[in-house]
Amino acid sequence: MITLGIESSCDETGLALYSSERGLLAHSLFSQVDLHALYGGVVPELASRDHVRRLVPLTRQVCEMAEISLEDIDAVAYTAGPGLAGALLTGAMMAQGLAWAIERPALGVHHLEGHLLAPMLEDEPPEFPFLCLLVSGGHTQLVRVTSLGDYELLGESIDDAAGEAFDKTAKMLGLGYPGGPALSALASSGDASRVKLPRPMMDRPNLDFSFSGLKTAAITRYKAFDGSDEQHAQFMADLAASFEQAVVDVLIGKSQKALQETGLTRLVISGGVSANRQLRAAADALTAEGVQVFYPRLEFCTDNGAMIALAGAQRLARGEVSELGVKVKPRWPLDTLN
Repeated sequence: MITLGIESSCDETGLALYSSERGLLAHSLFSQVDLHALYGGVVPELASRDHVRRLVPLTRQVCEMAEISLEDIDAVAYTAGPGLAGALLTGAMMAQGLAWAIERPALGVHHLEGHLLAPMLEDEPPEFPFLCLLVSGGHTQLVRVTSLGDYELLGESIDDAAGEAFDKTAKMLGLGYPGGPALSALASSGDASRVKLPRPMMDRPNLDFSFSGLKTAAITRYKAFDGSDEQHAQFMADLAASFEQAVVDVLIGKSQKALQETGLTRLVISGGVSANRQLRAAADALTAEGVQVFYPRLEFCTDNGAMIALAGAQRLARGEVSELGVKVKPRWPLDTLN
């Protein structure tokens, strides 16, 4: 079965073709970073309009890459939520319209389910059950994954998600948009031990996260700097490195605690922040404790059509389909899929 996956939940338009027999056949992604950089963040209306421009050309492109026609597609999967309402509607309308035209089933897929299943696109995928640290610009969650559709939310951020904290801190430091990658790049030349920052919620018995206070602490240290211009550049790098290390310490510390409480030995880290090198290095160190660690390849850490095609193919194989019509869920808790 060949499934076309459509991702349009925010500021990236992703299309992919996935075969149940041969794996990923083709994928293409258009990022709107340059468009939204002018405004310092995502503008929902502009994001929706750009999806409309990109969806049809990208669909044609992946079909050409896979050397198939639209009639060879057996089903269409699309992101139905969570995400920006207008952006979700563009993908849903494209998917439902195409499925109706070629007389194939369509299925709305949960965006976060796509992320947590993304490592299954790799040559050595994780086996169920596993613990997933889903960490992105909009979400930071620890999820026990027993099987497809059987998810238990163990902990989540009570305020800013980790990626959101990266972006907001970077913006306040004047690093531009998107801020997370810029802050990480700056941190590579800094000393993470130079600026003392808190590790929020690490002393709490639960598995929840909080990064708003860490963001505030970093900005407070930045505003209090009174050194020379020559010292400022190094201070900025040290502050970025210290902030990044604090986030990584919290993410890995909470993950270790969740592994111990659940008895699981497989850890999946997915979402945009899973591309962070410091996070991956810290997670890889857990192998010394008998933990198997899995990630998606870097191109599948951020939003993409391949993860939607994969998740859709697995649910379609169980006989699930969506009714004809355009229905999206901008807010859609992952554990309601059970």
